Amino acid sequence: MGERPNRNTFQARLDSLVEDIRNDIRNGVFREGDYLPSEKAYAKRYRLSNTSVRQGLEQLVAERLIEKIPRVGNKVVRRTREDVVVLKFGCHRSLLQEAAMKALVAEFHKKNPDIRVELVGLSSGLNSYAVVKPMIDEGAVDLFTMNYNGFADFRANGGLDELETVEPHPHVYPFLTEAMTHEGRLKARPFLFTPLILCYNKAHFREKGVLEPDSGWRWSTLFEQAEKLAVENERLGFYVHFPSSNRWPVFLLQSGLRFDRDERGRIAVDGARLMDSLRVCRELIYLQNRFPLFLSEKDADAEELFFSGKVSMIVTTYLSLNHHERPDDFEYDLAPLPYLNDPKTLLMLVGVAINARSERKESARRFADFLVSYEAQLLLRQRTLSIPSLKPAAEWTGKELGYRPSRFHVYRDIIPTFRTFGALNLSIRELDALYREAKLYWSGLETEEAALRRLEGLLEQLGGGESRGSGG
Repeated sequence: MGERPNRNTFQARLDSLVEDIRNDIRNGVFREGDYLPSEKAYAKRYRLSNTSVRQGLEQLVAERLIEKIPRVGNKVVRRTREDVVVLKFGCHRSLLQEAAMKALVAEFHKKNPDIRVELVGLSSGLNSYAVVKPMIDEGAVDLFTMNYNGFADFRANGGLDELETVEPHPHVYPFLTEAMTHEGRLKARPFLFTPLILCYNKAHFREKGVLEPDSGWRWSTLFEQAEKLAVENERLGFYVHFPSSNRWPVFLLQSGLRFDRDERGRIAVDGARLMDSLRVCRELIYLQNRFPLFLSEKDADAEELFFSGKVSMIVTTYLSLNHHERPDDFEYDLAPLPYLNDPKTLLMLVGVAINARSERKESARRFADFLVSYEAQLLLRQRTLSIPSLKPAAEWTGKELGYRPSRFHVYRDIIPTFRTFGALNLSIRELDALYREAKLYWSGLETEEAALRRLEGLLEQLGGGESRGSGG
């Protein structure tokens, strides 16, 4: 005689019954209007009494997934618009490619027929608290994607209470969770990330007999190799869209700069380090003077030149590589960014924040949790070149669906070099002002001494009345 099942195994079987039916409905195994198998069949399959099966089915009735038809059976309900929660999801438009977002939303809909996600396209204005705050107030978004700059701007304006506090996921890279945590509270669930990296055309390196870049390259090394790779009237050895706020500040980071402030908020400037970084920027600009700077008006233009074979090396991100079609015979790879004084690179990350005042907060939480689930993050890993925040998904290995550079996982080796904009202790507005003022020096219209005096005065002026969008 078999062992009599105990209470724990009974509950596990009952829970399994309910969860299996729920998933079958959400995944479309049973569609609206379909009848479920008989209670007797479920009782036999799960080794439960008819009474226990009815108890489990009552739970699904309460969830409005099925309805009991007397003397007929249990039918999957036809859902009306009132039965469905509609979530307004503010999403960077670039993530449609960088994160295969429409595919992720479709997968979520399969498993959650009671929730519909409506994408609300957002531009880079999402980085501004002033732009997003009215959307939160008006209920125009229930949750939204937020990059680190947006998080820093919310923090600088005391706006983090507008965002729901969420529990950290134990398998998300810890440095991502830390970046979006304030006073011990995680305010945006990390979704994906990228460091700034070097991308290079392998055929060009073979053609010129140049060794492929490694973590020991300094910028001086890159400039030397770029000379060898360049072909007059045909291609450039190196290019970067220098004016980008996601590009040039890396030289400040690599010089070891941090703009410390006194108790009044005034910025202290290390003149020697500042000029070191600005000098390298000028050298880079002079290198690019061999070809017109108007070749690019935005980051994507540099990638376009690269994939058309007009450039041998570019500074780029994993995210940016998603936006360009690779020719079939085009072989490229990735390497750490060259360094100045310290081997550092800029870390960019995107999280998902929940409107703390949303009337659909629990549904928003379900969707945010799904986006960081292994299933969703693995889809992101397999269908894009972006790096998922979930470590097991990011480091997945298996049959690739398309071309992937052999050094895709180089980011793992350089994690200690990652720094956000917060490491500079300047707001984005202050960085933009610094860039505008440094252009005189970079253009050769000012001596180093004059430039330093003027920049010190500018930073002191900014520090007196600027709320910081950074920290730590």
